[in-house]
Formats: sequence, structure tokens, C-alpha cells
Amino acid sequence: MAEQDQQPPPLPVSFTRGSRKTRTGEVISSSMNKTIVVQTVTRVPHPKFGKIVKQMRKFYAHDEQNKAKTGDTVRIMETRPLSKLKRWRLVEVIQK
Repeated sequence: MAEQDQQPPPLPVSFTRGSRKTRTGEVISSSMNKTIVVQTVTRVPHPKFGKIVKQMRKFYAHDEQNKAKTGDTVRIMETRPLSKLKRWRLVEVIQK
């Protein structure tokens, strides 16, 4: 009977969930219900010439309360797939 009362040992630290990616960007569309489109700008050196160039990328993010509006600066976080395109969720509105 004592064998059934024992609980399994805790998982080692290596099996805990890792940190999720976060991005900061500007909302370029909020016309969908509970979805925003966020554009991020990353500055990277050109592979051949070395000049700093801007890379722009669009992310579809889940906005449960429809808080973010077009032009807002927001922080988004990676999450499980929520739809065909949405893999991010709104964390906070940084600037209105």
C-alpha cells in the first residue's frame, strides 16, 4: 500500500518551460475582432556590405479585450498557435 501513496519525483529544471520571445512594435491594423497586426523593425547589418538596414516583419497577435488601436506601440509575446496565422498575444500597450 505504501507504494501507491508515493508521489512521483519533481521534474528536473531542464524540463521546465523556457522563456518565450517578446517583441515590441507598432499596431498597423486593428480592424479584426480580437486580432491586431503588429509591425516590428529590426536593425541588422547587411551580410555583404555591412550597412545597417531595417527589416520589417508583421505579426498577427491575439488581443482579447480589443485594447490596442492603430498607431499604438505594444509588446507581444509568443504563444501556442491560436489560428492559421496567430502565434502571438498582446502583453501590454506601451504607448497610445
